[in-house]
Amino acid sequence: MTRLTRRYRFAASHRLHAPGLTDEVNRELYGKCNNPWGHGHNYVVEISVTGAVEPKSGQLLNVTALDDVVHREVLNDFDHRDLNRDIAAFHDVVPTSENVAVEIRRRLATAWPAGFPELAGVRLWETKRNIFELTHEEQ
Repeated sequence: MTRLTRRYRFAASHRLHAPGLTDEVNRELYGKCNNPWGHGHNYVVEISVTGAVEPKSGQLLNVTALDDVVHREVLNDFDHRDLNRDIAAFHDVVPTSENVAVEIRRRLATAWPAGFPELAGVRLWETKRNIFELTHEEQ
């Protein structure tokens, strides 16, 4: 079994604010991330696949094919966007990095091409200190 991880970047803004909570509770829960005008991050997302190396090509997966899927399903929609306003999945869900990682995983799983190795993980770096990971078992 071989694992391939490919790294991508996107910039996006968001505001952490749960509509079912009071403004005071949101400020306490999310602190500066509850700023009414939002704030941005330069996210890094790592997509991992696992499987057997194809004997003829010597590759687990042609990385250009993986790039095409990730760009089409995630980066084209997320890069330079306001996640709260521009991404339908976050109209009713707080776009925490945990939820952003889940949405990235959902989008990829929905569009995952037949014949691709198994989607093994999604790791989202919000900052150098805040990293969120969905492994195969957690997805």
